[in-house]
Amino acid sequence: MERIVIHTETIKLDALLKFAGLCETGGEAKELIQAGQVTLNGEVCTQRGKKCRPGDEVTLDGRTVRVAEAG
Repeated sequence: MERIVIHTETIKLDALLKFAGLCETGGEAKELIQAGQVTLNGEVCTQRGKKCRPGDEVTLDGRTVRVAEAG
């Protein structure tokens, strides 16, 4: 599992996918989320604007990243 450090309180799910390198573009992130291919804390999430917080885990194509706080 990879750790992705954010410097804000939250990050939107689509932005996190891009930031973590799980997809190339925001458009690709949107498509993957809407297709039900992304899980947030073990549950399928189809809301691309869903706010992810430190401690959340996001999985796509078998790769899981955990959101972590800076500091």
